[in-house]
Amino acid sequence: MLEIQNLTKTYGQVKAVDNVSFCVDNGQVGIMLGPNGAGKSTIIKSIAGLLRYEGEIRICGFPGRSLEAKKVFAYVPEIPAMFEALTVREHIEYIRRAYQSPISDEEIDFILKRFELLDKQDKLGNELSKGMMQKVSICCALAVKPKVMMLDEPMVGLDPQAIKELKEVILELRNFGVTLLISTHMLEMVEGLWDVMFVMDKGHIIGSYRKEDVGNKELEDLFFEMTGGEEK
Repeated sequence: MLEIQNLTKTYGQVKAVDNVSFCVDNGQVGIMLGPNGAGKSTIIKSIAGLLRYEGEIRICGFPGRSLEAKKVFAYVPEIPAMFEALTVREHIEYIRRAYQSPISDEEIDFILKRFELLDKQDKLGNELSKGMMQKVSICCALAVKPKVMMLDEPMVGLDPQAIKELKEVILELRNFGVTLLISTHMLEMVEGLWDVMFVMDKGHIIGSYRKEDVGNKELEDLFFEMTGGEEK
């Protein structure tokens, strides 16, 4: 479970996020939508522990800054960052050791194969394209075997096959009870994946929908309904 309570982040006199609260339950996929400058990135970076903030973040019941929370949390950033001198395989091995993850060599092989990286596992970080770095970042997050996983624009730069695999992985994780939060502006990419939607604007959550309450309405229609029908 991911719980955000009264999250506020101020830059000088500007409140980038103003008293935001929401929750994504176990086995749910939450999506965060909104125009540029709405505060999505600030929330994502706060949850990931990259920013100081006021309020409370809890991951599986643990305070967001605690070691216990970090051990069960995985993050796929919008812009992946690789160690230039580590191979693809060594990136995942680094994560396995850092998190003391129980993931096996066979499971690592399976993840690499799913994202078409098994034959590229000896490539160095500085030899990878943007799309390949994104796939390595996803594989590293999966290697944690997280209970809560957060993805920021995860499908940008991915090829169609990788997008298909990622969607399948998200559904599999949800079925295993993992909590997922996805921040994106690519509505068509998360159609059919989400359970709860949060729409942000000007540092506030202006509304939310639960999939079970809206029937067969399309995500795009719901988003524009909430934002007054205008794309920002």
